[in-house]
Amino acid sequence: MTRLRAGLVQLTSSDLPLENLPVTVEAVRKAAEGGADLVLTPEVTNCVSNSRAHQQAHLAREKEDPTLEALRDEAARGGIWLLIGSLALATDDADGRFANRSFLIGPDGAIAARYDKIHMFDVAVTKEETFRESEGFRPGAAAVVAEAAGATIGLSICYDLRFPHLHRALAQAGAQIITIPAAFSPVTGAAHWEVLLRARAIETGAFVLAPAQTGAHPSGNGISRHTHGHSLAVGPWGEVLHDAGTAPGVSFVEIDLADVAETRRRLPAISHDRAFTGPV
Repeated sequence: MTRLRAGLVQLTSSDLPLENLPVTVEAVRKAAEGGADLVLTPEVTNCVSNSRAHQQAHLAREKEDPTLEALRDEAARGGIWLLIGSLALATDDADGRFANRSFLIGPDGAIAARYDKIHMFDVAVTKEETFRESEGFRPGAAAVVAEAAGATIGLSICYDLRFPHLHRALAQAGAQIITIPAAFSPVTGAAHWEVLLRARAIETGAFVLAPAQTGAHPSGNGISRHTHGHSLAVGPWGEVLHDAGTAPGVSFVEIDLADVAETRRRLPAISHDRAFTGPV
């Protein structure tokens, strides 16, 4: 099939995974009932928290994670492909760091692909917008493409957005759709979110689907994190197909994969790489 219907889930997740789970399941079910072939949730669907102690107390390993188990069941129930934007997961790493892992779930409920976020959000944009993701999360090291819903999909997460060579590699490996689930900060989101998503789509000639966290995220320690929202779907020519605004909910976009082939025929930049030397 060349056409598919995607459902973007926009959430305001708290720092309690079991509290977030029924909200997420309801949204995924709504997207499936709305006819989506592919449903996508944001980064850290299960838990938005900056407290490493809180994460240690509440995050589970992949094999025991209740959100992953429930969403696998929901994908099978709805007969849909489901991109869990990412889950924050405990690991057995000696340094105690977590994984920020995206899952592609098939309509049989099986895990078709996993991707661990490669680029860590270590920034000091403002006093209020300072993050050291690498202190709590260990980076991945492998790019991932997979077949789903009749399309070739390339996986990335949030801060990966700022590294065009990753998305170029995904496109050159055949990706027609690139997923960029996020929990983008309000400051950088207002300045960079849309323009970077459009740039990645233009550079790759691919659809970009970017489900996002939004708003003020409830926190048990009284320190609420805020995210930008504006889940976006962008076409391969760089046009914004849908902007979900800042309210939590589900939105839909129709995708014709023939647009990817036509865009790359008209402007085949991903096949025009040339070797060069320097700079010195």
